[in-house]
Amino acid sequence: MPLRKFPDAVKEFAVQIYTRPSDEARLYETHIAFTGTPQKHYLDSEKVVLVADPFSRNTSYYEFLSSDITYVEELQTTVDIEGQAIPMVRVWVKKGSIAIRSTPFVVADTSW
Repeated sequence: MPLRKFPDAVKEFAVQIYTRPSDEARLYETHIAFTGTPQKHYLDSEKVVLVADPFSRNTSYYEFLSSDITYVEELQTTVDIEGQAIPMVRVWVKKGSIAIRSTPFVVADTSW
């Protein structure tokens, strides 16, 4: 995936409907929250990609299994200077789940 195309804007993302947990205090004990804009995984329909800061040039993203996400909170939509809007969510992922955190970078010599 070329870096100049990362991330693509989300036009529509159908998030599975999650019910609000009955015991929110327990949610803090058993889950970890991640915030970003959701995208469909380009190969695996069982995974969700969450872009941490979609308008940043130095961003990262997470990949989670949909089955490991227990609850999704809709947050305020983020809008850039040009008026492009991207929905933001907070996803609650079960502790102990296996996920991927990825940070794209340009390979280059660094001067000390």
